[in-house]
Amino acid sequence: MTAIISAATLASDLAAGSAPVLLDVRYKPGDPPGLPLYQQGHLPGAVYIDLESELAAKPAAGTGRHPLPSLDVFGAAMRRAGVSSGRPVVVYDAGGLGGGWAAARCWWLLRWAGHPDVRVLDGGLAAWEAAGNPLSTGTPDPDPGDFTPSPGGMPTLDADEAAALARHGILMDARAAERYRGEVEPLDPVAGHIPGAVSAPTTENLTDAGTFRSPHALTERFEALGATPGAEVGVYCGSGVSAAQEVLALHLAGIDAALYVGSWSEWTAESRRPVATGPERG
Repeated sequence: MTAIISAATLASDLAAGSAPVLLDVRYKPGDPPGLPLYQQGHLPGAVYIDLESELAAKPAAGTGRHPLPSLDVFGAAMRRAGVSSGRPVVVYDAGGLGGGWAAARCWWLLRWAGHPDVRVLDGGLAAWEAAGNPLSTGTPDPDPGDFTPSPGGMPTLDADEAAALARHGILMDARAAERYRGEVEPLDPVAGHIPGAVSAPTTENLTDAGTFRSPHALTERFEALGATPGAEVGVYCGSGVSAAQEVLALHLAGIDAALYVGSWSEWTAESRRPVATGPERG
């Protein structure tokens, strides 16, 4: 089963009455919650999920900016939205070039928590609207779901494991290349990258239309970075959100990858951890 679904296929499914649970996870770092935008127009039947409060816990000393949510909070949010283990789920965000981060975070969390059938709307809301599909301003009231999170469905890394993987495998840095090089750092206290990591910005996973590149193109991209099927691969970003999009892109290319959830914000919370700068892995 593919991890993405096109706007055309989803529209056809909805018209045929075989609707999945739809989750709207619009989010942009530094912006207010996406609820007002959701209320202005969303996919018919979609339920809004807040990334900051339902897909992440509050940061604490030594954590990244988006730690994993508690199972109670995440499970309650999913059940409120109508998520059940036996019903497909489609997740989307605003989409567009550079998008897919928030939707992929929800996709990854659901897969990590044991849901067997989750897809991301390829291109997000932007692709849905570009195809001429309708929006709704109504707030749905779905029947509660029965989903109970059971962690372990997706591999994760802690800081020490990420550091080791950067030396004996492939650890990808999903942030913009200038952040990897340490030229700018708009969010975290230290600029640079984990020594040994490879620069692999998420923007290069997408076409100009904001949809994922073909599996063949993604395979070629990741092979050039040293990630091939069977290789030991991990991904990190600033706080564990955009890296989920890279894990999804790797999945589309047939490559399993672990997510360092704490990512750069957790790595730099401990001053003893080494930092590399410049274009080389270090």
